[in-house]
Formats: sequence, C-alpha cells, structure tokens
Amino acid sequence: MKQVGAAMAAALLAAGLVACSGPPAPPVPGAGALPPATGAQRLAGVCPATVVFQEGWEPQAEQAARYQLLAGGYTIDAAHKQVSGPLVAGGRDTGVRVEIRAGGPAVAFASTQARMYLDKSIMLGEVPTDRAIATSADQPVISVVSTLVKSPQMLMWDPVHHPDWRGAADIGASGAKVVVARDNTFMPLLTAKGLIKPAQVDSGYTGAPTRFVTDPTIAQQGYATADPYIYQHEVPAWGKPVRYQLLADLGYSVYPGALSVRSGDLAALAPCLRRLVPILQQAQLDYLREPGPANHVIVDAATRYNDGWTYSTGVADYATGTMRRLGIVADDSSGALGGQDPARVQSTIDTLGPTLAGSGANVKPGLKAADIATNQFIDPSIKLR
Repeated sequence: MKQVGAAMAAALLAAGLVACSGPPAPPVPGAGALPPATGAQRLAGVCPATVVFQEGWEPQAEQAARYQLLAGGYTIDAAHKQVSGPLVAGGRDTGVRVEIRAGGPAVAFASTQARMYLDKSIMLGEVPTDRAIATSADQPVISVVSTLVKSPQMLMWDPVHHPDWRGAADIGASGAKVVVARDNTFMPLLTAKGLIKPAQVDSGYTGAPTRFVTDPTIAQQGYATADPYIYQHEVPAWGKPVRYQLLADLGYSVYPGALSVRSGDLAALAPCLRRLVPILQQAQLDYLREPGPANHVIVDAATRYNDGWTYSTGVADYATGTMRRLGIVADDSSGALGGQDPARVQSTIDTLGPTLAGSGANVKPGLKAADIATNQFIDPSIKLR
C-alpha cells in the first residue's frame, strides 16, 4: 500500500535508520522437493507460468498473503526489486512460479494501475478502492480479492498534550492543526462530516517525524500498523506512545488491499482466478496462524533492496498483531475472508467519486460497484471465524 510505505519510509529515514547493504540473495531452499499440488490447487496449464503481483509499495506485512506463497523457497532480485519462487499452496507445489514486485520508489512512484497497463506480464496489482475509482475511465481495473478489509490509516496525537482527545470529533473541537498529505482522499470526507474544520487542515505532511516531534500539539495522519511502533521504538527523539483513531471508523470505507486485474482481462483470466483466489484467501489465513516465515521474507527483501526503505522485524511483528487486533484483516461483511461487500463498494464510489472527479481524476461516468470489484472467485467457506 503506497500510503503506508511512504509514511514509514520517511519516518525511518528521518530517524537516521538505513537499510543494511549486502550482495544479491541466493535462492533460499525449502525443506526439500515439495509434492505436486492436485485438483483445484494445481495451477500449471491454467494460470500463467509466472503469476506476477505488482505491489503498491515496498515489502511490508500488509502484503503478507503474497509472501506466504513462497513457502518452497525464494530468490531475491535486488536490482529489479522483486522476489520469486515456486507458488506453494498447503505445502504443495502448484506447478507455477510467483513473482512479487515492489512499488513506490522501485517504480519511480508510478501507480499500480499505470504499471499494469504498461507491463501486461503483471497479472494482479494492489489497487485500493479509491485509486480504482480515480482511474476507472482510462485504466480500469477490477478487484477479485481484498486481503485487508479495513484501512490502517489513522489520525494520531500526543496523549500527554491532549489527554482528553478520544478521536476526530475532539480534534475538530480543539481547533488544532491536522497535518496530512496533499493528495489524500479522506480529508474531504472528514470536513464534509463536520469532524474537522477546513481551517485546521495543513497539507504539509511528508512522512518525516520532525513536525510531530517538534510540535506535539498537532494531530497527524499515520498508519496504525507501523507508526505507533516506529515512533515509540525507532524514533529516538520521540520514544513514547501515541494515540490514534482509525479513519475506517470515521467512514473511510476503502478496501486497501484489493488485488485487481485489468478489467478487459477478467474473462480470459477467470479459469486461473477460480483456483488462485481461494489459494490467496487461505494464504492470508495461514499467515495469521504462523506469521514468522513470511515476515522473514519481507524483512529480508526490504533489507537487500537497499534503496532507502527500511523495515524491521519489530515493525513486521507489530503490524501482524495490529492487523488482527483492529480487524484490518478480518472476515468481510459479505461473508468470507477476502470478500468485498458490493454495497460498501458502491457507497465508497458515491462518497469519494465526486471529490475525485472534481480534483481531475478520470472517473467513469455512472461507475458501479460491479465495475471495480467482484466476489465471483471467492470461496465463501474460507473464514477467520
């Protein structure tokens, strides 16, 4: 997720943390030759020989369902910022390979949709609902599974300076500055609801901790899966807890981990997706049960890429627990883990679409939920509960 990574990368860089350098990683073997998958888990001859994922940002735990597929071993290509290996489901080799490509700085900050339309070898890209809305007219994509059900974006504050704040309503009533990124899509929602006054909005957020550290009277955007840990444990100038409220609890209803295909390719990819999507659902479930191996790959890749992005084991472990605790990974209201509620998607279109169109985004006229999300490949029996 691009926004998550931006905040974390800038915070760590500003704190003086630098990724470890090292030679390209050799292949990491699994426990030995894996037995071949059979039945619905056999992807050879149905899916592309290499299933390519384009991520929205650098390696992080929010992407773990894809890294979970590398249970048979992996190779890191530091030069091209990608990890690959046999695509494994339930301890069995599906007969195809998986390649996970980093986004953000690795692709000169190009959007996932732009990369997908430039490079047709990319099968699935991470495109949050608001981004899919924004390019629905010229780079249409349709999401087939969402590994995250709730956005980890938040507003955070210093509990020492504001012990009485409990959320956005208190921030708005106080008149304090709210520092956010210029291109965010959530602030128009908060101001329209009357939670934050337009005069409070400061669009000077860069991701660096300096502003918050030097002026703890402000509220600031952040990411619940990273910033509370980073500020307390990896920003020495702060070194204490923060408090926060999730934007998802204020009506920001995007699916942030929506994995999408080019809309025009949906029919051709359907035979593969019928098998692959349940594998991704199960991979997310398996990751939550045993996150260590996938987190290891994520941290290893982030370290070896050596491109200014740093991601520690501490952050990865914190993210895993936080995603489960806050329901960022959870069964969707549509029923299954990985599903997307059509009513929620339509509400997001109705709420954010006009604002995005007004800002110059290429929103398809009359856009409907079915244009950007489908549950047709979801296995409804795969659930956390």
